[in-house]
Amino acid sequence: MSSAPNTAAVEKGFAQTGANLVRDVSLPALVLHRQALEHNIRWMQDFVSNSGAELAPHGKTSMTPALFRRQLDAGAWGITLASATQTRAAYAHGVRRVLMANQLVGTPNMALIADLLADPTFDFYCMVDHPDNVADLGAYFASRGVRLNVMIEYGVVGGRCGCRSEQEVIDLAKAIAAQPALALTGIEGYEGVIHGDHAISGIRAFAQSLVRLAVQLQDSGVFANTKPIVTASGSAWYDLIAEEFEAQNAAGRFLSVLRPGSYVAHDHGIYKEAQCCVLDRRSDLNEGLRPALEVWAHVQSLPEPGFAVIALGKRDVAYDAGLPVPLLRYKAGVVPAKGDDVGGCKVTAVMDQHAFMTVAPGVELKVGDIISFGTSHPCLTFDKWRTGCLVDEQLNVIENMETCF
Repeated sequence: MSSAPNTAAVEKGFAQTGANLVRDVSLPALVLHRQALEHNIRWMQDFVSNSGAELAPHGKTSMTPALFRRQLDAGAWGITLASATQTRAAYAHGVRRVLMANQLVGTPNMALIADLLADPTFDFYCMVDHPDNVADLGAYFASRGVRLNVMIEYGVVGGRCGCRSEQEVIDLAKAIAAQPALALTGIEGYEGVIHGDHAISGIRAFAQSLVRLAVQLQDSGVFANTKPIVTASGSAWYDLIAEEFEAQNAAGRFLSVLRPGSYVAHDHGIYKEAQCCVLDRRSDLNEGLRPALEVWAHVQSLPEPGFAVIALGKRDVAYDAGLPVPLLRYKAGVVPAKGDDVGGCKVTAVMDQHAFMTVAPGVELKVGDIISFGTSHPCLTFDKWRTGCLVDEQLNVIENMETCF
């Protein structure tokens, strides 16, 4: 009888340590470049620390415990997450401080968190923005004999979650105070939903209002901690939030926490554009983030002149904020690998398992060639993979990084 196949060896994206991308790895594969990854982790930690704030990277971007460990080892205050199940996964891999930048809704989700809070070393915070949720949380955690740290979410009209006015925030703080099982520990906002021609001034005004509310709440004595948390910042406008927190002297009275997440892998699309804007606004930053994430795939078919079909599709790469960007072409099996520029080529459409790519004049492809692709919006590329390949400068796999989606 033949033995069963090694399932780990054939898992999508898995590669043996020491394998070379162009010779040994089953493609398509999610690829993370060590040098760029380490640069990004160090760069953002330094930026936030130099701004007088703490960093709680949003882990939903990658849901990759190996990256959480690197971020925490570099000095991150904690990890931001979006759900109870993400929190449980992070806890299982050693994360002991979580800021859940979302509301904790539903008894089964509350139960997951209550179980984790049985560990006295676990530090957890979640958001509230409505009296109904406050009442539900208060009743459930009282029944479990556990006190839950909550933060008021402050939002913008037409945006995502959050109280829509300063008065709603004040009223919600009173509702929290009436629940012995809840501890009000700070205030949170998300500026990434502010758009338009006056986005910068709108974001600055929002951050100012957030800190002003925090001061008002602190002066009224409703916070359960002596140094409450004030937190905001996605991956596009973190510099503006940091500047406004500094200008309002938030660090003097509060624990200021920034929460960018996509920086760890960066991209060749929306966050590349956002980073260019950051560097334009901040002339003191002489270098920015580097794209660390790519997806590699074979040329599968050349059915017409100037047209290639790539073995890469919606199951493998994000397509919500821009199609994959062809970067380099490698000859399969040729080591040491030398990449040839194919930047003139363009992906025009993606199907479930195929990408349509126009071939630029002068670019000669063969079936079986390997193309590296940049992505836009790393969150929705990571979640298509159970494993990513961390590679060195010679494109050798040095670690398999598992995701926990």
